[in-house]
Amino acid sequence: MRVTIASIIAGSNAIVPAVHAQDIHEGRQLALEVCAVCHAVLTGQAQSPFAEAPSFEAVAAIPGMTAAALNVWLTAQDHPTMPNIVLSQTDVQDVSAYILSLRK
Repeated sequence: MRVTIASIIAGSNAIVPAVHAQDIHEGRQLALEVCAVCHAVLTGQAQSPFAEAPSFEAVAAIPGMTAAALNVWLTAQDHPTMPNIVLSQTDVQDVSAYILSLRK
């Protein structure tokens, strides 16, 4: 009986998809392609193309900034100062990881 239960548990783990690990490189690429129109997205870039848009380094430096906070912001349906950009959950995780990697 124990062998059967162990086999079922082991088998069920095999069909669960692997959890996506945040990919900072992919997040950087996406930031350059989508976000750089308005935001300074690279290290050392102080001024954003759109003056009111904070640099990603400034966002990363906000006290208490977390991946969860970025997730909420990037998936919110209404941004009064930002266009409605639709990102997949993987894209949101990758961009969030990239932004947080800019923390000094």
